[in-house]
Amino acid sequence: MTDSPSPLHELAGAYGVSTSFENWQDEVVEVPDDAIAEVLAAMGVDASDPATALEKRELDAWRRMLPPSVVVREGDDAALVVHVPHGADLEVVLHLESGTDRELAAGGAARQSREVDGEAVDSVSVPLPGDLPLGYHVARVTSGDHGAETTLIVTPRWLGLPASLGAGASWGFATQLYSVRSRQSWGVGDLSDLTDLAVWSAADLGADYVLVNPLHAAEPVAPVQPSPYLPSSRRFFNPLYLRVEDVPEYAWLDAETRSRIDALGEGVHERVDDLDLIDRDTSWTAKREALQLLHAAPRRPGRDLEFRAYRERHGAALRQFATWNVLAIHHGNDAREWPEPLRNATGHEVASFAAENEGEIDFEMWLQWVLDEQLQRAQGRAVNAGMTLGIMHDLAVGVHPGGADAWRLRDAYATGIRVGAPPDAFNQMGQDWQQPPWRPDRLAELAYAPFRDLIANVLRHAGGVRIDHIIGLFRLWWVPEGRTPAEGTYVRYDHEAMIGVLALEAQRAGAVVVGEDLGVVEASAREYLLERGVLGTSILWFERDEDGDPLPAEKWRELCLASVTTHDLPPSAGYLVGEHVKLRDRLGLLTRPVEEEAAADEEERGSWLDELRWRDLLGEDPSVEETITALHRYLTLSPARLLNVALTDAVGDRRTQNQPGTLDEYPNWRIPLSGPDEKPVLLEDVLRSERAAALVREMGL
Repeated sequence: MTDSPSPLHELAGAYGVSTSFENWQDEVVEVPDDAIAEVLAAMGVDASDPATALEKRELDAWRRMLPPSVVVREGDDAALVVHVPHGADLEVVLHLESGTDRELAAGGAARQSREVDGEAVDSVSVPLPGDLPLGYHVARVTSGDHGAETTLIVTPRWLGLPASLGAGASWGFATQLYSVRSRQSWGVGDLSDLTDLAVWSAADLGADYVLVNPLHAAEPVAPVQPSPYLPSSRRFFNPLYLRVEDVPEYAWLDAETRSRIDALGEGVHERVDDLDLIDRDTSWTAKREALQLLHAAPRRPGRDLEFRAYRERHGAALRQFATWNVLAIHHGNDAREWPEPLRNATGHEVASFAAENEGEIDFEMWLQWVLDEQLQRAQGRAVNAGMTLGIMHDLAVGVHPGGADAWRLRDAYATGIRVGAPPDAFNQMGQDWQQPPWRPDRLAELAYAPFRDLIANVLRHAGGVRIDHIIGLFRLWWVPEGRTPAEGTYVRYDHEAMIGVLALEAQRAGAVVVGEDLGVVEASAREYLLERGVLGTSILWFERDEDGDPLPAEKWRELCLASVTTHDLPPSAGYLVGEHVKLRDRLGLLTRPVEEEAAADEEERGSWLDELRWRDLLGEDPSVEETITALHRYLTLSPARLLNVALTDAVGDRRTQNQPGTLDEYPNWRIPLSGPDEKPVLLEDVLRSERAAALVREMGL
């Protein structure tokens, strides 16, 4: 007979906080009670008297006439739970997104009763029609003099792949856009470079998509955070990626202004072209000055109307984001260090500041508008060149704790908590991503509006989205401040709601969703994603069977994006010589002797090379290039519907883009695209690369 859980553990369970978990070595780890209490406190729960707190949570649900939001799948047998005084009549009307109303029959609905605050209350389950259309609807309930409403979200049962992809495998390049520089871009790969890469890979090589790193917004002024996975905002985009000369007003500039802009670009090339690392600060400082000149230039009346329409469409979110940027210019890039009155996005002081700085705020909104135009052009030209999907964006897990999203949506985030990952085989000390997590309860209260807004915006001009660490929509590893990454615990989210909203927005955009489901992942989560038609991610080096042997290609998943490598590993040329072990040893990230780690790694890599030889894909003494080709040909033996080729592999790059578990110990996210000699390669060279074209041809794609 097992002991009943303690009141604290019961309270934790009610809020989705794990009191134990299974680590990467299949051992059960108990979470200390004080860590559980700290996580609960971050959700606004006082755990000093767990039994009382649990009773309050249960009663609060009965005190509400309606839940904050309801998420159902199309066609499901579902009900709307309403709380009314005992025996009271009620009327329920659904106001559909289309503008029509439907009245629900509530007279014979099942009821349960209990006493709440000395009064008898009924819980009434009103059946929902099974033919409700997809979308965001409003349920309104009236009982006597009382009324309430809630958001009813009806989501697709299945997403899957667009029919236009056909029945076979499709493929595309994956790239870190900032690293793919051309002679025209200002030291950082931009949206025109992305357009050219997409058109070339579609027209000449038959690619169906190109997957890019997150293009989320960063800080407005230097120093700029190099990690695309620690953005200021996921809702908006980074103007660093703008091509200045492609803003329409550039063509109509007077000679003096154009000369000033051209001189800024030339200055960037003089300072950064010979550098071995990406220098975002130099590039963005000059580009921002040039864009300010363009913003000040006259616009045609029609373009003014377009800009006004864009501002109206994005409403308060755009204005708040722009206001944060201007505040950051005046007070620093971290809102946590601003004067206290300015930390409240809806406060009087912020409103006064905005009124006094209207011109600067207009410029920040204008940047997002011209970004929207260039993103639209990239997607349109990619599809016109033959891509079925076009641009596939990447959605980061979270945001900077002092950034725009955490500031404007601060009530939706937990304070005193950082998101990360527990120790695993590759990151044996765990990971601290320095990001605040969304509070599950606040997301429900907001009817998932922050999440649905950012998904809709990232898919506005895209054919797909990769969700980094998609398991974060099921559970996230919360680390209380002052604790190490190994001392956190999991907090669960309503994945039915989160995945449902994701699928709804993707279906509306005609887009595919790829979930990065690597690392410590519950089998049930992968099964659920498959059930909803969300693709997983398969990285060749990690695909192994229960005995630890390479998983035969025929047993790989069909609904997945399959790749040889990922941005958190060295390109294949580096991985084949154990560069990831050497780097982690230099950085002190190993928990066992380097000789032991290197031997284990060599054995694992050797098992894959043996698999390639058994398949007659590789000879006995192959070159690095031949081995990389064989690894990619192996992908084509799998049933995977989306195949992915890292652009770094196509050009023979060796250097790691990102080493998880580090900040400034390694130049993460600052490595330019390079050749086998580790010298930077420009986009013009890629477009003429016989090596890249040959790799795709050898794959038979």
